[in-house]
Amino acid sequence: MQGIYDGPATFDEVAKHGDFGIGTVNHLDGEMIGLKGKFYQITSDGSVHRLPPTAKTSFATVCFFKGTQACGVPELRSFSALQRWLDSRMGSVNDFWAVRIDGYFSMVRARSISRQRPPYRPLAEVARTESIFQARNVKGTLVGFRCPPYVRGLNVVRYHFHFLSEDESFGGHVLGCRIREGKAGWQVHRTFHMVLPDDPKFRHADLSVHDEEALGSVER
Repeated sequence: MQGIYDGPATFDEVAKHGDFGIGTVNHLDGEMIGLKGKFYQITSDGSVHRLPPTAKTSFATVCFFKGTQACGVPELRSFSALQRWLDSRMGSVNDFWAVRIDGYFSMVRARSISRQRPPYRPLAEVARTESIFQARNVKGTLVGFRCPPYVRGLNVVRYHFHFLSEDESFGGHVLGCRIREGKAGWQVHRTFHMVLPDDPKFRHADLSVHDEEALGSVER
């Protein structure tokens, strides 16, 4: 949120912690999605690229995904309806949940942000110039997490999804969707491991204030 967009972790290192996840690429260069051990970048022009193991990330949330619980997804006509449907089936909001949904989507609205250059602006400012894309009647996968409310300031509370189309031609951070049919899988995580960057910008940043309103505007 404060514009620290360079991190030390390569995706080769990230893969040691998970084969499934979401995040970004250094310099805030688009959206990242990890699926079946492969990591993809969706850039601000809407194109999808495979990330090499040497690429680096400033923020990634990953896990090893097995989808221990699964069921069919009915037609759901909004992103909020999908979240309510998931809430009715998953367990405690005090746990971490990884969620994967494969399906046929009548609409997906997604966004990506262009690569930033120093001096970096805060994310709330950068997000005003985001690129928004929309696809209709597309097959693909939602990858995401539901995080508990007490990690506010460390991660996105509640749901955070990225999308990748089956043909790997479309994706991004999900702003809205309508699902015609699909299959959902989810699993609970009761261990949270966080790796912090070791660089001057992070060491001297004032992280004592969390702007929930700014984060909410960015995520929406």
